[in-house]
Amino acid sequence: MKTEITHTVEMHTPGGEPIHLFRITNDSGAYVELTNWGARWTAAVVPDRHQQHADVIVGYDHLSGYLSDTYYMGATIGRFANRIQGAAFTIDGKEFQLEANDGVHTNHGGYSGFHQQCWQWQELPDGICFTLCSPDGEGGYPGTVQVEVTYRWNNRNELSIDYKGTTDQVTYLNLTNHAYFNLSGTKNKITGHSLQIPARKILDTTSEFIPTGSRVEVAGTLFDFTQSKPIGADLYAEHPQLTWNKGYNHYYILKESATPDWVPAARLYDPETGRLLTIETDLPGVLLYTAGYYEHPHTAVCLETQYFPDTPSHPDFPPCLLKPGETYRQQILYRFSVQNS
Repeated sequence: MKTEITHTVEMHTPGGEPIHLFRITNDSGAYVELTNWGARWTAAVVPDRHQQHADVIVGYDHLSGYLSDTYYMGATIGRFANRIQGAAFTIDGKEFQLEANDGVHTNHGGYSGFHQQCWQWQELPDGICFTLCSPDGEGGYPGTVQVEVTYRWNNRNELSIDYKGTTDQVTYLNLTNHAYFNLSGTKNKITGHSLQIPARKILDTTSEFIPTGSRVEVAGTLFDFTQSKPIGADLYAEHPQLTWNKGYNHYYILKESATPDWVPAARLYDPETGRLLTIETDLPGVLLYTAGYYEHPHTAVCLETQYFPDTPSHPDFPPCLLKPGETYRQQILYRFSVQNS
Protein backbone atom coordinates (compact mmCIF):
# COMPACT_ATOMS: atom_id res chain seq x y z
CA MET A 1 0.00 0.00 0.00
CA LYS A 2 1.38 3.40 -0.93
CA THR A 3 0.93 6.72 0.81
CA GLU A 4 -2.52 8.10 0.07
CA ILE A 5 -2.94 11.78 -0.71
CA THR A 6 -6.31 13.48 -0.92
CA HIS A 7 -7.19 17.11 -1.26
CA THR A 8 -10.26 19.28 -1.27
CA VAL A 9 -10.93 22.94 -2.00
CA GLU A 10 -12.23 24.17 1.34
CA MET A 11 -12.78 27.84 0.51
CA HIS A 12 -11.42 30.78 -1.46
CA THR A 13 -9.51 33.89 -0.51
CA PRO A 14 -11.25 37.25 -0.87
CA GLY A 15 -9.38 37.50 -4.17
CA GLY A 16 -10.85 34.22 -5.39
CA GLU A 17 -7.80 31.98 -4.97
CA PRO A 18 -8.65 28.40 -3.93
CA ILE A 19 -7.46 27.25 -0.52
CA HIS A 20 -6.77 23.52 -0.52
CA LEU A 21 -6.63 21.06 2.35
CA PHE A 22 -4.27 18.13 1.74
CA ARG A 23 -4.24 14.90 3.74
CA ILE A 24 -1.29 12.49 3.49
CA THR A 25 -2.05 9.11 5.08
CA ASN A 26 0.50 6.33 5.60
CA ASP A 27 0.00 2.56 5.84
CA SER A 28 -0.86 2.64 9.54
CA GLY A 29 -3.59 5.26 9.11
CA ALA A 30 -1.57 8.05 10.71
CA TYR A 31 -1.79 11.24 8.69
CA VAL A 32 -0.79 14.87 8.39
CA GLU A 33 -2.77 17.73 6.88
CA LEU A 34 -1.41 20.73 5.01
CA THR A 35 -2.80 23.76 3.25
CA ASN A 36 -1.47 26.04 0.53
CA TRP A 37 -2.51 29.08 2.59
CA GLY A 38 0.85 29.96 4.10
CA ALA A 39 2.21 26.51 3.16
CA ARG A 40 0.99 25.43 6.58
CA TRP A 41 1.07 22.22 8.57
CA THR A 42 -2.38 22.02 10.16
CA ALA A 43 -2.67 18.50 11.62
CA ALA A 44 -0.69 15.42 12.66
CA VAL A 45 -2.92 12.54 13.73
CA VAL A 46 -0.67 9.93 15.36
CA PRO A 47 -1.13 7.05 17.83
CA ASP A 48 -0.51 6.95 21.57
CA ARG A 49 0.72 3.92 23.54
CA HIS A 50 -2.76 2.38 23.26
CA GLN A 51 -2.90 2.96 19.49
CA GLN A 52 -5.47 5.69 19.95
CA HIS A 53 -5.01 8.38 17.31
CA ALA A 54 -5.30 12.09 18.05
CA ASP A 55 -4.24 15.37 16.48
CA VAL A 56 -1.12 16.75 18.17
CA ILE A 57 -1.01 20.04 16.23
CA VAL A 58 -2.86 22.97 17.80
CA GLY A 59 -4.77 25.00 15.24
CA TYR A 60 -8.22 25.95 14.01
CA ASP A 61 -11.24 23.74 13.43
CA HIS A 62 -11.70 25.13 9.92
CA LEU A 63 -9.28 26.62 7.39
CA SER A 64 -11.13 29.93 7.57
CA GLY A 65 -9.45 30.48 10.93
CA TYR A 66 -6.05 30.63 9.28
CA LEU A 67 -7.07 33.56 7.05
CA SER A 68 -7.20 35.85 10.08
CA ASP A 69 -4.60 33.99 12.16
CA THR A 70 -2.20 36.20 14.13
CA TYR A 71 -0.25 33.38 15.80
CA TYR A 72 1.49 31.98 12.68
CA MET A 73 -0.02 28.57 13.43
CA GLY A 74 1.72 25.84 11.45
CA ALA A 75 2.89 28.40 8.91
CA THR A 76 5.96 28.62 6.75
CA ILE A 77 7.75 31.71 8.06
CA GLY A 78 9.66 34.00 5.69
CA ARG A 79 11.41 35.89 4.44
CA PHE A 80 13.07 36.02 7.83
CA ALA A 81 12.01 33.98 10.86
CA ASN A 82 11.98 35.94 14.10
CA ARG A 83 13.03 39.56 14.51
CA ILE A 84 15.29 42.05 12.80
CA GLN A 85 16.22 45.04 14.93
CA GLY A 86 14.89 48.39 13.81
CA ALA A 87 13.17 46.76 10.81
CA ALA A 88 16.21 47.49 8.65
CA PHE A 89 19.48 46.03 7.45
CA THR A 90 22.36 47.03 5.22
CA ILE A 91 23.82 45.07 2.32
CA ASP A 92 26.89 46.40 0.48
CA GLY A 93 26.38 49.83 1.98
CA LYS A 94 22.72 50.12 1.00
CA GLU A 95 20.06 50.21 3.70
CA PHE A 96 16.78 48.39 3.24
CA GLN A 97 13.79 49.44 5.33
CA LEU A 98 11.45 46.58 6.22
CA GLU A 99 7.89 46.50 7.50
CA ALA A 100 7.84 47.26 11.24
CA ASN A 101 5.12 44.94 12.54
CA ASP A 102 6.54 44.46 16.06
CA GLY A 103 6.98 47.91 17.51
CA VAL A 104 9.95 49.43 15.70
CA HIS A 105 11.18 45.96 14.70
CA THR A 106 10.11 43.45 12.08
CA ASN A 107 9.03 39.92 12.96
CA HIS A 108 8.45 36.83 10.78
CA GLY A 109 8.69 38.67 7.48
CA GLY A 110 6.49 41.64 8.42
CA TYR A 111 2.97 42.23 7.17
CA SER A 112 3.96 40.71 3.81
CA GLY A 113 5.20 37.46 5.33
CA PHE A 114 4.91 34.11 3.60
CA HIS A 115 2.35 32.94 6.19
CA GLN A 116 -0.37 35.14 4.71
CA GLN A 117 0.06 34.17 1.07
CA CYS A 118 -1.53 31.61 -1.23
CA TRP A 119 1.14 29.21 -2.51
CA GLN A 120 1.18 27.16 -5.68
CA TRP A 121 1.51 23.43 -5.19
CA GLN A 122 2.43 20.13 -6.78
CA GLU A 123 1.54 16.65 -5.55
CA LEU A 124 4.41 14.20 -5.04
CA PRO A 125 4.22 10.43 -4.44
CA ASP A 126 4.68 10.97 -0.69
CA GLY A 127 3.96 14.64 -0.12
CA ILE A 128 3.32 18.14 -1.40
CA CYS A 129 5.73 20.72 -2.80
CA PHE A 130 4.58 24.31 -2.28
CA THR A 131 6.12 27.12 -4.34
CA LEU A 132 6.04 30.90 -4.04
CA CYS A 133 7.55 33.83 -5.90
CA SER A 134 8.30 36.75 -3.60
CA PRO A 135 8.89 39.82 -5.76
CA ASP A 136 11.71 42.30 -5.33
CA GLY A 137 10.81 44.80 -2.60
CA GLU A 138 8.12 42.68 -0.94
CA GLY A 139 8.17 43.55 2.75
CA GLY A 140 11.13 45.80 1.97
CA TYR A 141 13.44 42.88 1.14
CA PRO A 142 15.65 43.08 -1.94
CA GLY A 143 15.57 40.53 -4.74
CA THR A 144 12.94 38.37 -6.38
CA VAL A 145 13.07 35.14 -4.39
CA GLN A 146 11.75 31.77 -5.57
CA VAL A 147 10.94 29.47 -2.66
CA GLU A 148 10.03 25.78 -2.46
CA VAL A 149 8.78 24.05 0.69
CA THR A 150 8.40 20.29 0.37
CA TYR A 151 6.58 18.20 2.99
CA ARG A 152 6.95 14.40 2.94
CA TRP A 153 5.24 11.88 5.24
CA ASN A 154 6.36 8.27 5.52
CA ASN A 155 5.42 4.94 7.12
CA ARG A 156 7.72 5.62 10.09
CA ASN A 157 5.50 8.55 11.10
CA GLU A 158 8.18 11.01 10.05
CA LEU A 159 7.44 14.37 8.48
CA SER A 160 10.32 16.02 6.65
CA ILE A 161 10.34 19.63 5.50
CA ASP A 162 12.82 20.65 2.82
CA TYR A 163 13.37 24.33 2.10
CA LYS A 164 14.87 25.64 -1.11
CA GLY A 165 15.34 29.23 -2.25
CA THR A 166 17.03 31.26 -4.97
CA THR A 167 17.35 34.99 -5.59
CA ASP A 168 18.34 37.43 -8.33
CA GLN A 169 19.81 39.93 -5.83
CA VAL A 170 21.75 39.56 -2.60
CA THR A 171 19.23 39.19 0.22
CA TYR A 172 18.57 37.50 3.55
CA LEU A 173 16.54 34.32 3.82
CA ASN A 174 15.68 32.44 7.02
CA LEU A 175 12.78 29.97 6.85
CA THR A 176 11.09 27.83 9.50
CA ASN A 177 7.84 26.14 10.41
CA HIS A 178 5.74 27.50 13.27
CA ALA A 179 3.76 24.42 14.33
CA TYR A 180 2.24 24.41 17.83
CA PHE A 181 2.54 20.98 19.49
CA ASN A 182 0.47 19.38 22.23
CA LEU A 183 1.22 15.65 22.30
CA SER A 184 -1.73 14.92 24.59
CA GLY A 185 -4.10 15.60 21.71
CA THR A 186 -6.08 17.86 24.06
CA LYS A 187 -6.29 21.55 24.86
CA ASN A 188 -4.68 21.06 28.27
CA LYS A 189 -1.50 22.86 29.28
CA ILE A 190 1.78 21.33 28.19
CA THR A 191 3.46 21.88 31.57
CA GLY A 192 3.63 18.11 32.11
CA HIS A 193 5.38 17.46 28.80
CA SER A 194 9.05 16.62 29.24
CA LEU A 195 11.47 18.49 26.99
CA GLN A 196 15.12 18.03 26.14
CA ILE A 197 17.15 20.45 24.02
CA PRO A 198 20.85 19.51 23.64
CA ALA A 199 22.10 23.09 23.70
CA ARG A 200 24.48 24.53 26.26
CA LYS A 201 23.86 28.16 25.36
CA ILE A 202 20.99 30.49 24.52
CA LEU A 203 21.03 33.99 23.04
CA ASP A 204 20.63 36.82 25.50
CA THR A 205 17.84 39.19 24.45
CA THR A 206 16.34 42.51 25.45
CA SER A 207 12.76 42.91 26.66
CA GLU A 208 11.86 43.59 23.00
CA PHE A 209 13.13 40.08 22.07
CA ILE A 210 16.18 41.46 20.26
CA PRO A 211 19.49 39.59 20.72
CA THR A 212 22.21 41.54 22.50
CA GLY A 213 24.84 39.36 20.82
CA SER A 214 25.84 37.63 24.03
CA ARG A 215 25.59 33.89 24.51
CA VAL A 216 24.44 32.68 27.93
CA GLU A 217 25.41 29.33 29.43
CA VAL A 218 22.29 27.44 30.51
CA ALA A 219 23.98 25.13 33.04
CA GLY A 220 22.43 25.60 36.46
CA THR A 221 19.77 28.00 35.19
CA LEU A 222 16.02 27.86 34.54
CA PHE A 223 16.82 27.56 30.83
CA ASP A 224 18.73 24.29 31.08
CA PHE A 225 17.02 21.53 29.08
CA THR A 226 20.16 19.52 28.37
CA GLN A 227 18.57 16.84 30.53
CA SER A 228 14.90 16.10 30.01
CA LYS A 229 12.62 17.92 32.44
CA PRO A 230 8.94 18.96 32.58
CA ILE A 231 8.30 22.22 30.74
CA GLY A 232 6.41 23.45 33.78
CA ALA A 233 9.27 22.83 36.21
CA ASP A 234 10.51 26.43 35.98
CA LEU A 235 7.94 27.99 33.66
CA TYR A 236 6.39 30.18 36.35
CA ALA A 237 9.57 31.05 38.23
CA GLU A 238 10.33 34.69 38.99
CA HIS A 239 12.87 35.68 36.37
CA PRO A 240 12.85 38.79 34.13
CA GLN A 241 13.34 36.75 30.96
CA LEU A 242 10.36 34.52 31.80
CA THR A 243 8.25 37.52 32.80
CA TRP A 244 8.55 39.59 29.63
CA ASN A 245 8.40 36.51 27.43
CA LYS A 246 5.38 35.15 29.32
CA GLY A 247 7.29 31.90 29.62
CA TYR A 248 9.97 30.54 27.33
CA ASN A 249 10.62 32.39 24.09
CA HIS A 250 14.32 31.73 23.73
CA TYR A 251 16.77 30.77 21.02
CA TYR A 252 18.90 27.71 21.81
CA ILE A 253 22.21 27.42 19.97
CA LEU A 254 22.72 23.96 18.46
CA LYS A 255 25.86 24.91 16.51
CA GLU A 256 27.80 28.11 15.86
CA SER A 257 28.23 27.65 12.13
CA ALA A 258 26.03 27.27 9.06
CA THR A 259 27.24 23.76 8.21
CA PRO A 260 25.15 21.07 6.47
CA ASP A 261 25.62 18.71 9.42
CA TRP A 262 22.47 17.30 10.96
CA VAL A 263 22.02 17.80 14.72
CA PRO A 264 19.34 16.78 17.24
CA ALA A 265 17.21 19.80 18.05
CA ALA A 266 14.63 18.68 20.60
CA ARG A 267 12.92 15.73 22.26
CA LEU A 268 9.35 16.30 23.48
CA TYR A 269 7.52 13.61 25.48
CA ASP A 270 4.03 13.37 26.97
CA PRO A 271 4.06 10.83 29.83
CA GLU A 272 0.26 10.60 29.85
CA THR A 273 -0.07 9.29 26.30
CA GLY A 274 3.43 8.01 25.66
CA ARG A 275 3.75 10.11 22.52
CA LEU A 276 7.29 11.18 21.72
CA LEU A 277 8.42 13.77 19.18
CA THR A 278 12.06 14.09 18.20
CA ILE A 279 13.29 16.85 15.90
CA GLU A 280 16.48 16.91 13.85
CA THR A 281 17.75 19.63 11.56
CA ASP A 282 20.73 21.09 9.74
CA LEU A 283 19.82 24.58 10.97
CA PRO A 284 22.00 26.16 13.67
CA GLY A 285 19.43 26.61 16.43
CA VAL A 286 15.91 26.19 17.73
CA LEU A 287 13.52 28.74 19.20
CA LEU A 288 11.61 27.39 22.20
CA TYR A 289 8.26 29.16 22.58
CA THR A 290 5.71 28.04 25.16
CA ALA A 291 2.92 30.08 23.57
CA GLY A 292 2.66 32.67 26.30
CA TYR A 293 1.15 35.18 23.88
CA TYR A 294 -1.35 32.68 22.47
CA GLU A 295 -5.01 33.17 23.52
CA HIS A 296 -4.70 29.93 25.51
CA PRO A 297 -1.24 30.35 27.07
CA HIS A 298 0.99 27.33 27.59
CA THR A 299 -1.41 24.90 25.91
CA ALA A 300 1.15 24.27 23.17
CA VAL A 301 4.86 24.50 22.55
CA CYS A 302 6.68 25.63 19.41
CA LEU A 303 10.12 24.33 18.49
CA GLU A 304 11.19 26.47 15.54
CA THR A 305 14.53 25.48 14.00
CA GLN A 306 16.02 28.49 12.25
CA TYR A 307 19.03 30.76 11.81
CA PHE A 308 19.86 33.11 14.67
CA PRO A 309 17.35 35.96 15.17
CA ASP A 310 18.52 39.37 13.93
CA THR A 311 21.40 37.84 11.98
CA PRO A 312 21.85 40.96 9.78
CA SER A 313 22.84 42.98 12.88
CA HIS A 314 25.48 40.52 14.09
CA PRO A 315 28.43 39.68 11.80
CA ASP A 316 29.51 36.87 14.15
CA PHE A 317 26.19 34.99 13.81
CA PRO A 318 26.06 32.12 11.26
CA PRO A 319 25.33 33.87 7.94
CA CYS A 320 22.11 33.43 5.96
CA LEU A 321 22.88 35.91 3.20
CA LEU A 322 21.73 34.45 -0.12
CA LYS A 323 23.41 35.51 -3.37
CA PRO A 324 22.46 35.05 -7.03
CA GLY A 325 23.65 31.69 -8.28
CA GLU A 326 23.47 30.14 -4.81
CA THR A 327 20.67 27.92 -3.46
CA TYR A 328 19.30 28.11 0.05
CA ARG A 329 18.75 24.55 1.31
CA GLN A 330 17.69 23.60 4.82
CA GLN A 331 15.85 20.65 6.31
CA ILE A 332 13.85 19.64 9.37
CA LEU A 333 12.72 16.15 10.36
CA TYR A 334 9.90 15.49 12.85
CA ARG A 335 9.70 11.90 14.09
CA PHE A 336 6.61 10.74 16.03
CA SER A 337 6.83 7.56 18.07
CA VAL A 338 5.61 6.01 21.32
CA GLN A 339 7.51 5.39 24.52
CA ASN A 340 5.86 3.04 27.00
CA SER A 341 7.53 4.30 30.13
